[in-house]
Amino acid sequence: MAPRLNRSAADVVRFLLQQGEMVTATQSLSDDMIELFAAEIGAEIRLVDPGAEQEEELNRLLQLPAEEETDESKLVERPPVVTVMGHVDHGKTLLLDRIRHANVVEGEAGGITQHIGAYQVEWNGKKLTFIDTPGHEAFTAMRARGAEATDIVILVVAADDGVMPQTQEAIDHAKAAGVPIIVALNKIDRPNADPQRVLAQLAEHGLVPEQYGGDIVTVETSALQNLGIDDLLEQVSLVAELEELKADPTGRASGVVLEAHLDKGRGPVATVLVQQGTLRVGEPVVAGAAWGRVRAMINDQGKQVKEASPSTPVELLGLSEVARAGDAFVVAPDEKTAGKVASMREHWQRQASMANTVAAAGGGARLEDIFQQIKAGQTATLNLILKTDVHGSLEAVTDSLRKLEREDVKLAFVSRGVGGINENDVQLALASNATILGFNVRPDRKAREMAENEGVEIRLYEIIYKLLEDIENAMLGLLEPEYEEVVTGEAEVREVFRVPRVGSVAGCYVTNGTLTRGSKVRFLREGVIIWKGSISSLRRFKEDVREVHQGFECGVGLSDFQDLKPGDVIETFEEREIPRT
Repeated sequence: MAPRLNRSAADVVRFLLQQGEMVTATQSLSDDMIELFAAEIGAEIRLVDPGAEQEEELNRLLQLPAEEETDESKLVERPPVVTVMGHVDHGKTLLLDRIRHANVVEGEAGGITQHIGAYQVEWNGKKLTFIDTPGHEAFTAMRARGAEATDIVILVVAADDGVMPQTQEAIDHAKAAGVPIIVALNKIDRPNADPQRVLAQLAEHGLVPEQYGGDIVTVETSALQNLGIDDLLEQVSLVAELEELKADPTGRASGVVLEAHLDKGRGPVATVLVQQGTLRVGEPVVAGAAWGRVRAMINDQGKQVKEASPSTPVELLGLSEVARAGDAFVVAPDEKTAGKVASMREHWQRQASMANTVAAAGGGARLEDIFQQIKAGQTATLNLILKTDVHGSLEAVTDSLRKLEREDVKLAFVSRGVGGINENDVQLALASNATILGFNVRPDRKAREMAENEGVEIRLYEIIYKLLEDIENAMLGLLEPEYEEVVTGEAEVREVFRVPRVGSVAGCYVTNGTLTRGSKVRFLREGVIIWKGSISSLRRFKEDVREVHQGFECGVGLSDFQDLKPGDVIETFEEREIPRT
């Protein structure tokens, strides 16, 4: 920057040092620093957002019409997109469950929804689309995106608990999105439920209920007892009518990516919400830096569909890579344009991330060293490699960890990504002295062996609270005794047999260690945990056996899991208490 202002880099460094900003001549400067220096020497500068100009260029390539060019005559009524928000454990998922008469609660770790789910239901002949956003405060980023794609927000507040921090956060998001809010006073069947107190709290937070002369509709519900669900849907339907929601179902489809992950059998999978036009199988699509031809679309009931109209959520297969949650997607005029736009975006994203990357190699410490450095009065940098199962979790965990930074402990993300932990991650951790954190993913055998040999620390979590607690404790030096998981055996599923009255039995080959009947087990597909439980039966030929050693084949029956596929990995483990140092 300095030569453009007829100064030397040393002048800039000297001035910023006087202002208490530690910078070097080769470092990127923040906008504030640039403005500060320009003001000091009386230069006039204008900061422009390169992103906006770049997106305009891409829109020209994609031949997208400007918003004002919408043809009013083509607009038709579309289903409302309803986002369900609220504090952890206030009953959002069970409420949705009642609405769609399905059961999605049991699969959640600790009853916390950790990814966005989108469902379409039909009520009184009308379609309604629901987006379930996670309630844990860490998933603010996902929830903010949920609000942006939304027409109506249902705010779930427990009648016995009242307005909590994340309720306040959800209110802020809904207000920022400028969408109507309907309050569901849930758990009304609880003996200590106090709806009047909750209504007063809501009024204090700027949501004045109709009973108090305001315009916020409140409905008393009990998801557990199935009370008030019809009233709630009726209110949603009424509000949707007043909003006069319309979209143009003709023309090229566009919308937003709600969630994305990598699936072993199907490749990159994106959950998308179509907002304009109709998305059809076979069309070329761009979603952020990912692109491809739509290979298949699957609706919320798991059925393949040929097309998706406005306000329809579908899982989309056929993208070149995992899209980022929150990215806009659009159907391109042709495949060549789609590829060109995606590669330009990828190039810009890479440049931006290079500018933001901390030079972590060599300068950081691992988790166990951090406290020593703090005690010695040094500023410590904790280098982390973060791997998660889906993109939404990646952002959520990153944002939460950033909040833990203190004056004497800085966090540097050497690498962040979606998918299982592999050898490359361990090599990178070794080179940059980093700790690997896995959220809902596992290392493959080679990665684990390499980590053990090289002394690289891999920490695995399935609940975000635990991950944040551990990192915070390490930073505070409060290391309590913990349980270490010791992997006792590994087997690869070679064949799946259906046995009458028993269900699926996995024909396995034990690749490592020993499988023992009754031991705890994890099921891995592409390094991602898809199920946890225990081994209920173990057989060699026709004989029931207690254990099977490495190099032998066996039949494994699992306690309550049937979705077996050849190539899956069964991992058995036991927990041993180890004192922390």
